[in-house]
Amino acid sequence: MPTPSQRMIELGIAQEGAAVLARPATTFTLPAETPEARQVVARLRATMSRVASVHPFAKGMGLAAPQIGVGRAVAVVRTPDGTELVLVNPRVVGQSPESDEQFEGCLSFFDVRGLVRRPTRIEVAHQDVDGRSVVAAFRDGLARLVAHEIDHLEGRLYRERMPPGVEVIPVSVYRGTGSDWSYGAAGRAADQRAGDCRAGPAGSGPGSAPAIQ
Repeated sequence: MPTPSQRMIELGIAQEGAAVLARPATTFTLPAETPEARQVVARLRATMSRVASVHPFAKGMGLAAPQIGVGRAVAVVRTPDGTELVLVNPRVVGQSPESDEQFEGCLSFFDVRGLVRRPTRIEVAHQDVDGRSVVAAFRDGLARLVAHEIDHLEGRLYRERMPPGVEVIPVSVYRGTGSDWSYGAAGRAADQRAGDCRAGPAGSGPGSAPAIQ
């Protein structure tokens, strides 16, 4: 039985340690590079469909071009209800002072989950594949999904955002697969239940929440 990470390798996902994941992606010059952007988006969609066929993503999912070995600044995010967002040359231009901690997963090291603090609301400037510019606001779970993918485009993995002294937990003890994001009072309660996982080494306690990409 292949591990989750081995399965992602089989599906064409670049893994932690690959050079393309550690460097900032190159932006597209639009509309001059619209055909190239469309090709990368098509590859992202096809890969996401393959991944979704072998793993449930109740919280939504996303994939950034570096994760398929393409060092260009584009990502695709799918919300839990199936709405798709294509983000070309995205960058965070604003964020709320409020933040929360939830567990994330990443297809590029999918055997573990890690606790990550992120703003509960972000504003993102981006373009569509034809070069039209947009500034959009995202909140709660969708903000987390989008921020995670933008991190990939900046050459950053979520490990770099984890609190000092907190270790990832193995997916074998992770309990959040198939559940929705937890925010507000419910989220604080879920964070409290996850407390045993925060300070110990991987495998020291139960997981409580999600997987992104």
